Amino acid sequence: MHERRTNRFPANLSEILCRRPRSLWAVICFPVVMIASLSTTMATWGQPPQCDPTKVVGPMRCAACHENEVRVWMQTPHAKTLEDLHRRPNANAIAAKMGIRSIKRGDICLDCHYTSQAVGDKNQVIAGVSCESCHGAATDWITLHNDYGGPTVVKAQETAAHKEQRRETAIAHGMRNPSNVYLIARSCLQCHSVPNEKLVNIGGHGAGTLDFELVSWSQGINRHNFMRTDNRSNAENSPEALRVMYVAGQIADLEFSTRATATATERGTYGLTVAQRAANAAVRLQNIQQQIQNPHVEQALIAFSRAVLKTNNESELMAIADEIQQAGIAFAQSAEGASWTTLDAMIPTRNQYK
Repeated sequence: MHERRTNRFPANLSEILCRRPRSLWAVICFPVVMIASLSTTMATWGQPPQCDPTKVVGPMRCAACHENEVRVWMQTPHAKTLEDLHRRPNANAIAAKMGIRSIKRGDICLDCHYTSQAVGDKNQVIAGVSCESCHGAATDWITLHNDYGGPTVVKAQETAAHKEQRRETAIAHGMRNPSNVYLIARSCLQCHSVPNEKLVNIGGHGAGTLDFELVSWSQGINRHNFMRTDNRSNAENSPEALRVMYVAGQIADLEFSTRATATATERGTYGLTVAQRAANAAVRLQNIQQQIQNPHVEQALIAFSRAVLKTNNESELMAIADEIQQAGIAFAQSAEGASWTTLDAMIPTRNQYK
């Protein structure tokens, strides 16, 4: 007989791991959230994380204005995937188990490891993980992104009001602009959470990048903050910005691990791993909330408090993930981070950057 479930949360991760209702996973239960007060979509999970090939312009188009950024990108594992992924023995072993004859032609691999562009009636791989993989296929927004207020107006002359309008319009047309760091976090986690149960359980692929954390993975070799200064210096983020980025990344991890759990249909490696990841993300986010008492973080935790991490629970868990997403976007729009100095001890330092 199944144990009776309630919405009461255990007090710490140890208690999560101890509680093992037979109606749920064999080794995990539910997340920690002890909330003092219970007051109170932009990308579709069901779609592949890869951008629409018919709207891809390619990294060289971006390089016309962002030469330094593209130069940094070319030195990263993201760019080098184009030339080396199909040569890796483990990648070919996974492809063989999944019945994929060509890594560069199999949709499962293309979704996360490459950028494809429509050429005639076919899609052609043109790059590894590139600008548009993170910022969105650019056909609909690249002209808007480059308009500083008229054909003769340069960036230095753009008004603050126009800049805000330009960013919002570009975002509305599909750009994932770093002005809302949550959108960037979502881009990362669309692939770093590996939303494919069969790829893990049958192919032997990892169930996501379990040590992914937005600050450490974006501020090392991948950092390309040239536009924040004189377009020559790759600027480091301020402590305030890093705090916001850290929290946004944790909310996004909770969202995407919840979405991943929603797609689990069997008690296999995939389901067990992503459900545990969701529980761990909730614990980290609760630790953050104890420090900053932010209403949007609280909103995300309250939404997750209703989650039942079990197989074949897609509708409920996706709805909860949508609420977490809304909280994350609202958080990034309003957060400043100046007073959150107590978070600094949690945030990875330079020697921990990837």
